[in-house]
Amino acid sequence: MSATRYTYLGPEGTFTEAALRSLPEAATRELVPMVSVPAVLDAVRRGQAAGALVAIENSVEGGVTATVDELATGAPLMIYREVLMPIAFALLVRPGTRLADVKTVTGHPVAQPQVRRWLEAELPDAHWESAASNADGARQVQEGRFDGAFAGEFAARLYGLEPLATDIHGGRSATTRFVLVGRPGRTSSPTGADKTSAVVWLGDDHPGALLELLQEFAARGVNLMRIESRPTGEGMGKYCFSLDFEGHVTDRRVGEALMGLHRICPRVRFLGSYPRADEVRPTVRPGTSDEDFADAADWLARCLDGRGER
Repeated sequence: MSATRYTYLGPEGTFTEAALRSLPEAATRELVPMVSVPAVLDAVRRGQAAGALVAIENSVEGGVTATVDELATGAPLMIYREVLMPIAFALLVRPGTRLADVKTVTGHPVAQPQVRRWLEAELPDAHWESAASNADGARQVQEGRFDGAFAGEFAARLYGLEPLATDIHGGRSATTRFVLVGRPGRTSSPTGADKTSAVVWLGDDHPGALLELLQEFAARGVNLMRIESRPTGEGMGKYCFSLDFEGHVTDRRVGEALMGLHRICPRVRFLGSYPRADEVRPTVRPGTSDEDFADAADWLARCLDGRGER
């Protein structure tokens, strides 16, 4: 395995690269662009890279399905940390291009919903065609295949382009969440402001099946931060659920919720516990702290061996 190599969705100039370079350890790693999210993650699975940074969630459009699906299938991988990055697009064009000259535009499919309103207002007749990444779109504009590309303004200098419009976004707080993924290993130590991710499969389709899953969290006071259903590819109506929830696997409430899922679901894939990028600590409800779980276990032991109440 190349312990000094990280992969990311390329080419150079993507938001993913910018997010990766925000990590302190990136300064000591070889950063290798790849053509797709599956290629990025497969490089880690094959041992060609120690880690990969991929987008997993956007505040405008929700989950990034390519990443969510890849983490649910294939050889297991684990998330070790996350990065939150505010996203604003620029319309990049070749020098001398005017807005009236822009007839064709491109960008990553995830970018389209975030620039849709701007396009409707400023370029309602422009034809959109998706690119493998925003930076790939910029490269295609450089090559003359499109008139404009929606990408980070920082990509302009890499491809000899000019920003014709800037600060284009789907909302003032538009943010993309990226995760650093590696091969399975020991989780990082709990910080008190952590997040855990998992994928679960339901055993069969029956009334209350999803409720049973959710009750494993509710009964233990674990706050779900994201739940997303994804088709398994095994036929209509067959779904798995991608989950993010507050807390660390070493927290009793989180560990017992995962064990509960393991009891009632045919398959659970643990994707890791890692520090939250926003450093927000969860609100632990009365009766759900580690001390409360330990006290309850002690009470039960007393009941079993006849010591009675303290």
